[in-house]
Amino acid sequence: MSLFDTSPPDGPPEGPSPEPEHGKRPLAERMRPERMEDYVGQEHILGPGKPLRRQIDRDELTSIILWGPPGVGKTTLAKLIARVTRCEFIPFSAVLSGIKEIKAVMADAERLRRMGRRTILFIDEIHRFNKAQQDAFLPYVERGDIILIGATTENPSFEVIAALLSRSRVYALRGLTVPETVLLLKRALPVVGLQASDDLLEQIAIYSNGDGRQAYNTLEAAAAASSAGVLTAEAVQDAMQRKVLLYDKGGEEHFNLISALHKSVRSSDVDAALYWLTRMLEAGEDRLYIARRLMRMAIEDIGMADPRALEQTVAAQQAVHFLGIPEGDLALGQAAIYLSLAPKSDAAYRAMGAVRKDVEQTIAEPVPMNLRNAPTRLMKEWGYGEGYRHAHKQENAIPDMDCLPPSLLGRRYYFPTDRGLEKRIGERLEEIRRLKERT
Repeated sequence: MSLFDTSPPDGPPEGPSPEPEHGKRPLAERMRPERMEDYVGQEHILGPGKPLRRQIDRDELTSIILWGPPGVGKTTLAKLIARVTRCEFIPFSAVLSGIKEIKAVMADAERLRRMGRRTILFIDEIHRFNKAQQDAFLPYVERGDIILIGATTENPSFEVIAALLSRSRVYALRGLTVPETVLLLKRALPVVGLQASDDLLEQIAIYSNGDGRQAYNTLEAAAAASSAGVLTAEAVQDAMQRKVLLYDKGGEEHFNLISALHKSVRSSDVDAALYWLTRMLEAGEDRLYIARRLMRMAIEDIGMADPRALEQTVAAQQAVHFLGIPEGDLALGQAAIYLSLAPKSDAAYRAMGAVRKDVEQTIAEPVPMNLRNAPTRLMKEWGYGEGYRHAHKQENAIPDMDCLPPSLLGRRYYFPTDRGLEKRIGERLEEIRRLKERT
């Protein structure tokens, strides 16, 4: 039996489809628009003259990847595209399907193509397919048996195979704005039989963090707790409980937030640093991961301008390990404040980079004889240790002795800044160099 109904496609049914009294569909599902004009958001790709809108209006659709956060309308958009272009729409789950199911669907799609009917295969969470499963779609995409629409919350550059990417156009969808979410909620009020103030709808929109599905779910839960047909602040508060932040510890948002924290600390913006840190804590990030990243900031961006910065981050890591949540979070906040306010220097970081470059690009010269130990008489006879000057036996404990290989003599790597303690370190370094030159 075919997976498709081969009868001619009919128009949309008159009026809403009947629903069983029990097991009613979720509000987000009931509110899916049936016309492109009712779709909310993504004006950057769907506005007049924008690329995806032109493809749809001209009926020149090719395989596409819709990349965006949850609840921004990826599935809804795919269904609308199929409706507007009068294509068969087949939803396909990357979680539930394997290569056997792929081949069965592809066989029917090929048969329909021969009958002059196009098929849109919609794959939700396409990033969950492995390489072999994604490879299975390629011949059918190339022959035009299907128009593939993939949806993913992960960066396609990392999660979709190159061969499939090269045959598709990637469109990045954005989180819904607060006004866009409020518009969706206003449309849903008659469906849930409620009246509501704009302020309450805006609170739900802010809470949903650009996720339309989350906004609908919150409104539906709040409606169940409201009486007399009016949405109350207490019902909204009960429905929201606490803010659930957009975050995926293994995905791009994880790296975006830690990048924001790092750059805020580097820029000495203590308020921004605390904000991004708290976003990560509230989203449930591993506290020891944050502590490790704070240590890196102390080394990379503060360095010798304030050597105690590293001590502070190590102490914060110990406090987190010892105290746990939530007390240990305060230690992370304290460390972030310290790092933000500390004088900044990447001189040590740059010095290590310059040394690494010389190590990679020059020959590995043998250690000079004067720096080698001579634990045996024979090694002394070979010249091991010859020319070594013990620092504590020299004036000012600064010997007249070179320690770099001959080809790198005179090379300088560390150039301290004039910020924080590093200013004094720079003065001491110049004093040492003057004394060496004098001797």
